[in-house]
Amino acid sequence: MSKFFKKITIIKPDDWHVHLRENTMLSKVINYTGIFYERAIIMPNLENPIINCKQSINYRKQILQAQSNHVKFQPLMTCYLTDFTKSKELEIGFNKKIFIAAKLYPKNSTTNSQIGIKNINNIYSILEIMEKIGMPLLIHGEETDHNIDIYDREAKFLETTLEPIQKKFPSLKIVLEHITTKESVDYVIERNSPYLAATITPHHLILNRNHMFENGINPYLYCLPILKRKIHQTALRNAISSGNKSFFLGSDTAPHYYKNKINITGCAGIFNAPSSLLIYATVFEEMQALQHFQSFCSENGPKFYNLPINEKTITLIRKPHKIIDQIKIGKNTIIPFLAGQILNWSIDI
Repeated sequence: MSKFFKKITIIKPDDWHVHLRENTMLSKVINYTGIFYERAIIMPNLENPIINCKQSINYRKQILQAQSNHVKFQPLMTCYLTDFTKSKELEIGFNKKIFIAAKLYPKNSTTNSQIGIKNINNIYSILEIMEKIGMPLLIHGEETDHNIDIYDREAKFLETTLEPIQKKFPSLKIVLEHITTKESVDYVIERNSPYLAATITPHHLILNRNHMFENGINPYLYCLPILKRKIHQTALRNAISSGNKSFFLGSDTAPHYYKNKINITGCAGIFNAPSSLLIYATVFEEMQALQHFQSFCSENGPKFYNLPINEKTITLIRKPHKIIDQIKIGKNTIIPFLAGQILNWSIDI
């Protein structure tokens, strides 16, 4: 396709990895996802994680009540796996469509993961049930041993945790969330399996670890998994521009208050919801791969989750779009990803 398209119309996308938080923050950030996406998988790692059906139902109600009439989307809920998760709870939740999937957080791997899984063997009986009923496992794929360098934790996870899971449960549907390394890209491509897929974020496509330290440290770019070397960024960009059906959109938008990002122990997470789809369009255009834009955004994810492809469409136009500088929430502030910067694409409303 031409590098200089003036308009792009695609099937309305879904975001397969979203953090909405709770209460006032939820009500302030939710519409940014609704503008671009028809459905969104909601992450369960709240301060009180979503570990059962009742909590999930209540959280979904909060999400629906917080939406504006003109930017509604369908929230798809997930269950946070712990050492105490009961297989019956998962079966009921999945069969009644309370949960679309279950999320594996290695213990202390990211925000609110303190009750995550310390030893994967502890939940093998759960994974066996999930494989049997066809319930997808969403994985934050990093080892958390402090002896492993933070830049190597994703690659190490493939070897020490994911490979044994795949061998023991070959028909378990797995999504490697927010992959950041060439090793992960190669792993997914080489497996070429209908049971394995991966999501890729906009920030890992346009940034590498150098960007965190230009002109001083930039805490707004701190996320987990952390930004990697350019060779890994290039691998991610090549993956999406190849048209491979095993990769699809998952923004991992994750808002934190300014005071918590700038704190002496700053929180990991990038709030990219106001710009995510526009960034993806920018990258596909740069890679001269707009012919694969719709499949990555709107088709590959639904097919993996056995969901219908959306019927609505969305149009982006070549028009400068300035990202909002900040979002005020009482006395607090959220600084969005690329705050104040201008992108070449806008949504055609």
